[in-house]
Amino acid sequence: MNLFGLERAELERLMLERGHPAFRGRQIYRALYARGADSFEGMTDLAKPLRDELARDYAIERPKVASRHASRDGTVKHLIELADGRNVECVYIPEPASALRATARHTFCLSTQVGCPLKCTFCFSGTIRFERNLTAGEILGQFLLARGALAESVPRANIVFMGMGEPLLNSDEVLKALRILTDDEAFSVSPRRITVSTAGMAAELARFAEKAPPVGIAVSLHATTNELRDRVMPINRKHPLEELLEAARALPIPKRRRITFEYVLLGGENDREEDARRLASLLRGIKAKVNLINYNPWPGTPHGRSSARATARFLEILADAGLTASLRRSRGDDVLAACGQLANQSPAVASVT
Repeated sequence: MNLFGLERAELERLMLERGHPAFRGRQIYRALYARGADSFEGMTDLAKPLRDELARDYAIERPKVASRHASRDGTVKHLIELADGRNVECVYIPEPASALRATARHTFCLSTQVGCPLKCTFCFSGTIRFERNLTAGEILGQFLLARGALAESVPRANIVFMGMGEPLLNSDEVLKALRILTDDEAFSVSPRRITVSTAGMAAELARFAEKAPPVGIAVSLHATTNELRDRVMPINRKHPLEELLEAARALPIPKRRRITFEYVLLGGENDREEDARRLASLLRGIKAKVNLINYNPWPGTPHGRSSARATARFLEILADAGLTASLRRSRGDDVLAACGQLANQSPAVASVT
């Protein structure tokens, strides 16, 4: 039995069942996550007979890094090998301090599924076969490995669940990972520094938001009509725009927080002035901010990028409508690590045309 990925209550119960005090479970919990212990022998606050017992009956099994690809901008894509031989990708994105930001930012983009069943046409992950959901331990392992690969420790980490897969199709394991990530006795990441993105699982959104720590929610919109969204995001046929926006409008958003709506600009398809005005109209009455994303091409890509002029005009219209909107700068696109490019592909063999 693998202990990595278990919550504190599960480890306490396990110790009680074996005739040990519950606090031994808490000690194991802190060692696994706060200290990153990868062996029972390293848990020196446990008596040696207990360490031997644990080593005999249990394992600490974490994913492994199969390969790394560093971008010219400092972004690092990690190919993560799971225990069953399957692979996923996670990404580390550094942003240095600047005139607009006093401190550096360190963002970790995590995957939640092997492959993705949603088949969005602008996302490379949708072109590979969906195989299974990740466990909480496999999700946490990505963060631990990517953070551990850094030359210096990161004082404050930002985490986005925007890698391979749809998080809300794996809600229970994602929720478990979130509880461990935000626990002060484990990783102690502030919920305000975590964002979970969904492509539009309207029926699951309310349940997830109710059970999750107060993390940020990002909704992938990418179109302002059902006709276009049906074509580029097949999930829209099950959860159309009206249903998704109603679910978003009903979310209990804390003060000074907003729902992020993500919008990939596809040249000549969803980046016209009328699209921008329609987007502003759709989001009226929702505590929203818009994150525009440059389309990042990949091998066999079916879409094109929006022009700089169309992008600037789109932003201008949203601002004039009173919306908070920004353009996300592409990071790591030269190693297929940018938004929409994760598909277990090595940049050495996958050329973008």
